[in-house]
Amino acid sequence: MIAGVILWGHALAALLFAGVALSLLRERPSGLPRLTMMAALGGTALWGLAVAGIGGAEVVTRLAESGRDLAWLAFMFALVRRGPADARRRAVSLIYGAVMLVVVAGGALAVAQAAIGRDAAADLGAARALFRAVAAIGALVLVQHLHGAVVPRARAGVRLVVIALAAMWGVDLMLAATAYAAGGAPQPLLAARGIVMALTAPILAVAVQRGGDWTLHLSRTVAWQTLSAAATILYAVAMLLAISAIATLGGDHARLLQTAFVFGTTAAGLTMLSSPRVKAWTKIKLAKHVFAHRYDYRAEWMRFTDTLGQPEGATPLAERIVKAVADLTDSPAGLLLVPEGAGLGIGAGWRWAHPPAQGSDEMLAAYLAASGRIIELDAVRGEGNNPAERASVPAWMLASDAWALVPLVHLGKLAGAILLARPPIDRALDWEDFDLLRVAGRQVASYLAEARAQEALAEAERFDEFNRRFAFILHDIKNLVSQLTLTARNAERHAENPAFRADMIATLKDSAGRMNDLLARLSQHHSGRAEEPSVVDLADVAERVIRQRRRQHPITLTCAPHATALADPARLEQLLAHLLQNAIEASGPDQPVEISVAGGARPTLIVADSGCGMSPAFVREQLFKPFVSSKPGGFGIGAFEARQLAEAMGGGVAVTSREGAGTRFVVTLAPAPNMPVEQAA
Repeated sequence: MIAGVILWGHALAALLFAGVALSLLRERPSGLPRLTMMAALGGTALWGLAVAGIGGAEVVTRLAESGRDLAWLAFMFALVRRGPADARRRAVSLIYGAVMLVVVAGGALAVAQAAIGRDAAADLGAARALFRAVAAIGALVLVQHLHGAVVPRARAGVRLVVIALAAMWGVDLMLAATAYAAGGAPQPLLAARGIVMALTAPILAVAVQRGGDWTLHLSRTVAWQTLSAAATILYAVAMLLAISAIATLGGDHARLLQTAFVFGTTAAGLTMLSSPRVKAWTKIKLAKHVFAHRYDYRAEWMRFTDTLGQPEGATPLAERIVKAVADLTDSPAGLLLVPEGAGLGIGAGWRWAHPPAQGSDEMLAAYLAASGRIIELDAVRGEGNNPAERASVPAWMLASDAWALVPLVHLGKLAGAILLARPPIDRALDWEDFDLLRVAGRQVASYLAEARAQEALAEAERFDEFNRRFAFILHDIKNLVSQLTLTARNAERHAENPAFRADMIATLKDSAGRMNDLLARLSQHHSGRAEEPSVVDLADVAERVIRQRRRQHPITLTCAPHATALADPARLEQLLAHLLQNAIEASGPDQPVEISVAGGARPTLIVADSGCGMSPAFVREQLFKPFVSSKPGGFGIGAFEARQLAEAMGGGVAVTSREGAGTRFVVTLAPAPNMPVEQAA
């Protein structure tokens, strides 16, 4: 039964692949990718027929398999050739050549195996299985490269091709590895291969319809991966040849010599690859001879912005700035120089072992600000052709192992400079280094300038908060001065009256308490006499505030019974005092100010006058703005602070006014808890 599955599975695969090839032929394919794909489809159909037994000798089947692999590799290479022509494409071409060479060697071993005797054929069969495994691994690496290098708009069709080829060579790798280990391929695995190949044909048929242009773009990351995989394949081939030579020449000690050789070369290779110096040297050589540019600008800029944009609570910004610039050139350390007077002082460092005690004088800062040039310190040490540059660099900088000095210029002003340590592989800066460091310097200069602007803004906000507090206090001082002036003027006429003296003493005590409160409010860490909200009798509060001003101006008070609210007594007195003072100043000497107090579910304080009034535009746009007043010499603070105080207690202030008819302020407060139902009604 398994033999039948092998036969009919591969025969069905041959039929399906032939059908896909014919459908592609009817479209008159043009261009190398479609021509090579048609050849690969036809070669796969012939291979399927050979495996099914139509080809006759076994050597024909093996040669057909090599031809199939070469055809599919040629199709993939044709896709790669459609990408942009650069050094990276040449490197990938070498990899394709190496894998094709392994496939050809495997076919040659099949011919040799059929030509020689049975005893030697077993050894050649194992070698051929190993070559098939290496070829399958290389082909799978190239398939992965093919998928990663496709432009996203053309990936839909190529992804299906990648799936089909990965399935084909994945099964081949399993067969080759099993044949090498067990001395022959198991029948169930051969049957499974026929089924897999039959299933890949429809996938390729869909890919033909969706293939599109199939233009490729080779990314630097994929190129690095491909080169690494190619190096691994070449290393495996070299190891195979060396082990075979040791087996031939080693005699009785061949196994021991092979083991020692494998472990020794592997340990030496890992030691070399783990060295930062070797990594840097390899990266520089490959960038110089394989890639068109030293830097992968997209990858470098993504890493640069990720380093700068770390979340709050991570490394400080100044240190991140140094690291971001140092990573661009693989510098192991960096030092930030910041403006200090007319020169540059020592700022944050990143891995800088022993920062100097002092920075530089004004000559270096002036030179960097005027020229904006990146200073290559090795050129200065070698007495370059720029005398001004040589004279501006301090001696400690030349005595250190510093490599380059990058100025940070923002809007024509020097925001600092970054001193970079020498990278693991010493080299001179080229035009790409200068261009990349210049752009990076401008970017980090803007970060520094923004951070300093934020600090200045925060400081200005602190000063603004202090000025706001002081403006409120000036307003309250003005009210106190008016009250004390009136008391002093009345004392000349009523000093002999005992009731007046008692009232005067109470007024002076209250004024002293309010002055102490004003002094406390000057401190941003003290809240004055503010208390926790409690149940307040609104009539008592109104009486205390009116008592202080009744001799100054006629005031009437109307109180509802049991008028209470949940409020801060000190703040409530201050609020009512502001509104009452404004009403007195806006009214004529004979125009009384009316205060009404109401409780219930919506406790209110109403201050009404019949004075000059305000226009609707002033009430709407300017009344509750600080430092805006309709009175000559007014501070414009009373109404603004009154609303702030009311909102702080969970209430609000509303106003209605008409020019020439007076103003009415309505203060709403939070109701007292556990209020009786009949009172709420």
